[in-house]
Amino acid sequence: MSEPMPQPESTGSDEARRLLEEEEYGLRRPRDWTRYLLPAVALCWSLFQLSLASWLLIDSTYTRAIHLAFAFAIVFMAYPTLRRPVTIPGLRWLGEKQKIPWADLVLALLAVAAALYIAVDYEDLATRIGAPIPRDLLFGILLVLFLLEATRRTIGPALPIIAIFFSLYAFFGPYMPDFLSFKGVSINRYITQISLTTEGIYGIPLDVSARIVFLFVLFGAMLEKAGGGKFFIDLAMSLLGRYKGGPAKAAVMSSGLTGLVSGSSIANVVTTGTFTIPLMKKVGYPAKKAAAIEVAASTDGQIMPPIMGAAAFIIAEYVNIPYLEVCKAAAIPAFASYATLFFLTHIEANKLGLRGLPKADLPRFFHTLVGGLHYLVPLLVLLYELIIPRHSPDLAAFRATMVLMLIMLFQHAARARMRGEGTVAEGVRRGLSEIYQGLVAGARNMVSVAVATAAAGIIVGVVTMGLGGLITDVIDTLSRGNIYAMLGITAFASLLLGMGLPTTATYIVMASLTAPVIVTIAADQGFFVPLIAAHLFCFYFGILADDTPPVGLAAYAASAIAHSEPIPTGLQGFMYDIRTAILPFMFIFNHDLLLWNINSWGLAILIFIMTCLGAFAFAGATQGWFAWRNRWWDVPLLLLVAAMMFRPDFFGELFGIENHYIAYIPGLIVLGLVIAWQKLRQRRSAVVA
Repeated sequence: MSEPMPQPESTGSDEARRLLEEEEYGLRRPRDWTRYLLPAVALCWSLFQLSLASWLLIDSTYTRAIHLAFAFAIVFMAYPTLRRPVTIPGLRWLGEKQKIPWADLVLALLAVAAALYIAVDYEDLATRIGAPIPRDLLFGILLVLFLLEATRRTIGPALPIIAIFFSLYAFFGPYMPDFLSFKGVSINRYITQISLTTEGIYGIPLDVSARIVFLFVLFGAMLEKAGGGKFFIDLAMSLLGRYKGGPAKAAVMSSGLTGLVSGSSIANVVTTGTFTIPLMKKVGYPAKKAAAIEVAASTDGQIMPPIMGAAAFIIAEYVNIPYLEVCKAAAIPAFASYATLFFLTHIEANKLGLRGLPKADLPRFFHTLVGGLHYLVPLLVLLYELIIPRHSPDLAAFRATMVLMLIMLFQHAARARMRGEGTVAEGVRRGLSEIYQGLVAGARNMVSVAVATAAAGIIVGVVTMGLGGLITDVIDTLSRGNIYAMLGITAFASLLLGMGLPTTATYIVMASLTAPVIVTIAADQGFFVPLIAAHLFCFYFGILADDTPPVGLAAYAASAIAHSEPIPTGLQGFMYDIRTAILPFMFIFNHDLLLWNINSWGLAILIFIMTCLGAFAFAGATQGWFAWRNRWWDVPLLLLVAAMMFRPDFFGELFGIENHYIAYIPGLIVLGLVIAWQKLRQRRSAVVA
């Protein structure tokens, strides 16, 4: 039998879980009869979504409307109007957290009615597009107002403010200065576009949320309830815990595995960091660096195919390419980023002179693997369905979830029969309870995604009214037609927006505004940028906002566990994530990193290895250490290596090499020289000591 893992520190873990629950589950914990409403609605939502993926056939507009209606119902019941208690008599319900006030129940019913209006009156609405009657306008306006309020309650004021700004701009455009002027829209056109068609709130983002994202979020929630999250942590610790800086390496591996099915960086932090951060501190990592490593690893979970924090599916719809092509394009940057984070943990361990954990403190690998093999079965089913028969993502997720449910139902009963741990009947009852909890948790986890994609649809809808060309002109003016300035503006804006928005919403907003502009400006300067490269650029910088101070909720959760300061933790996490920030700039110009038009496995592996070496060199240059402590002249040499590995096309053209992959060779030579010099200095230092 394996030795038990050290237990996590409880107080910090409790605070981190509180942050997670506030972010994803809401603040309200009813204690009266209304406590049954929330799980009942969440359960019905999950069952509805599973029905859509199996036997229920309805129009996509109906699907989107019902999906949003369920989200509205949970928002107004789970999230109070104000987060802080209100002591003013008669207004205490605004901050009520112990029960669901009647006012919020009424708001929930009205919001559900507004969301369902397009489905209830669908056929008549289709006959009066562009000429709404007063009732249409009333429900359309109510839908916008309820959506803005639901978004404010769940993810804060940033996205509603942006949506309001765009809406006001649509109306007051004719009164703006010449270079910002816009012909404007009428209330009829605005409501028709935003609320009564599939060009606004009920647009592509909400459709992807309803058809695909929900099932993957549900799959991740159920895998966690089944015990898959702890299995990944134990497996990573058993493999890597005894090596230098082992707990940090295990944190990277477990966060990467969790990131395969999780779309939330804060959930990753709480799931894996609860165990790995105390263990990192135990072997000698300072609290700030232990928390920052977990933040960097968990944040990057969202760039890991096949799910990528739900964005993979939206990117596929926007770019109009197969979903697997998105996964293919994202593969090298994602895996290279994780490999580099492994290298960073090794650098930090070398700097601090750390060792791993004693073998006796770690789970045994084969015992852990055999005991959790059944958790890999649904993951393998998911990957098989996506890659071999190439079924649609929703069908693949549904079948994997069904397999997972069977495992959850019988795993405890099987253990009871084989090991005598209780009775078979008790095991089945426990399995049914975990399935129920997973169905409820999956729905509640989806609330913020559903309202964020719907609210982002307001912005997308306004842009498609005719603002797109104006935005292109404005950004072109700001960047003065320079693609590098354009990319800098986009990166900064994505980081800024991402501080107040979920990753998916940040991506939708920035991709709608800037992705086509990047492609256009690049074309004007004489070179080609694939549309998917522009979309992934926006997506990556939206993700990096999760650990960017002063907001960075992932950093707050990790610092709560590590008992470190949130702002310094976020800054340290961002320093680790610089190695991820450089990759989007590289794949804009070198499309090989996205495997664009590359179908050779051998060439893909070569590009991956060289990209990893370039990322290692860049990380070494920014962290002051590679094979040994850097001297000042090592830094430009390492940056040169990174440039040659990331942009062999540029150096091949510079030196007149027809096959630009040959440009990797000088980079390898320079890297070898740096390693040799640093190892020599290390030996000399050891002799002196």
